[in-house]
Amino acid sequence: MRRIFLIVLDSFGIGELPDASLFGDAGANTLNSVQKSEKFHIPNMIKMGLGNIDGVSCIEKTDTPSAAFGRCAEKSIGKDTTIGHWEISGIVSENPLPTYPNGFSQELLDSFSKLCGRKILCNKPYSGTEVIKDYGNEHLKTGKLIVYTSADSVFQIAAHESIVSVSELYDYCKIARELLCGKDGVGRVIARPFKGEYPFVRTENRRDFSLEPTDVTMLDLISENGYDVISVGKINDIFVGRGITEHHPSHSNDEGIEITLSLLDKEFNGLCFVNLVDFDMLYGHRNDIDGYASALSYFDSRLPEIISKLRDDDMLIITADHGCDPGDISTDHTREYTPLLIYGKGIVPVNLGTRDTFADISATVIDFFSTIALKNGKSFKNEILSPYAITRLNTEV
Repeated sequence: MRRIFLIVLDSFGIGELPDASLFGDAGANTLNSVQKSEKFHIPNMIKMGLGNIDGVSCIEKTDTPSAAFGRCAEKSIGKDTTIGHWEISGIVSENPLPTYPNGFSQELLDSFSKLCGRKILCNKPYSGTEVIKDYGNEHLKTGKLIVYTSADSVFQIAAHESIVSVSELYDYCKIARELLCGKDGVGRVIARPFKGEYPFVRTENRRDFSLEPTDVTMLDLISENGYDVISVGKINDIFVGRGITEHHPSHSNDEGIEITLSLLDKEFNGLCFVNLVDFDMLYGHRNDIDGYASALSYFDSRLPEIISKLRDDDMLIITADHGCDPGDISTDHTREYTPLLIYGKGIVPVNLGTRDTFADISATVIDFFSTIALKNGKSFKNEILSPYAITRLNTEV
């Protein structure tokens, strides 16, 4: 029996990619911004070798890393959650998903409004916290839906829970998801409920309605070969449930970590794929350096618990899907390298260098389960396994 725990620290970039300037992200470095905070304290990831990764110079290195380490470049044309997770799972997107710097077409909004029976407010790129400040009161008076976007490929709908119930908001998102196809096939339709009085507070009832993956992913291959694919957090939404055999939603990093700890005590054979979204949603997009640092420090403080529950044949992979530099002048995602840390009792703490694509992760995971390889990515399985672990794996097969 083999279990792989793949944890995505949503938006934890570690430095600009060579083409970052083409995306407006020259100089972006989420890790560098966050490490300047007094709240930053991540001794366990540093012990694993985070500071030893190529290009990382803002935190200390260790002479005795406990994990294999490296960094991944994003090969896809994009820097958002959908494309990032798809690439981790084996899909390289050669074309960017559509974005709407001038808002959505009136024709599209008219169709959406007619199907929902409600009129529309805003229709501009906006910060999620600012849009409810600027349009929340008008929404309360009129019942109109707040529709907005960002630099990412998203169609977001904000509504006060006292005016539009959460289930009703989800229904509106499903209507939008059906409309947004073809040339308007945005990566995600996102429900953004809020509550309270001005300046209002967003609730934990956010939900993403994603575009279905455009090709076969590691989740499809692993589950089709009889293995378990367990998702935690918004992974199920990102992949529209495809290839997932068991799903555990979460509303915070804390809840996601607790669910992961409970799954470490569970008997299964396959992949547990975890997304911890607070780094991005609560701190990166809000330029909250201290909040981001605190969230990273909290995750790091829980790492010993996670590691203590790993079995002899288990493997832990820690990575990210893009950057979201809280020290950047914008509140958007940033085009960055992502960290790669691989820990396990049979893992050799080698430097994996710079990987050409996030898809090397899926190639490696698939390699462990002896399924048909995908067209993207190069497995690093043989680079990280000790001779003892290779013998055990060959015996199992």
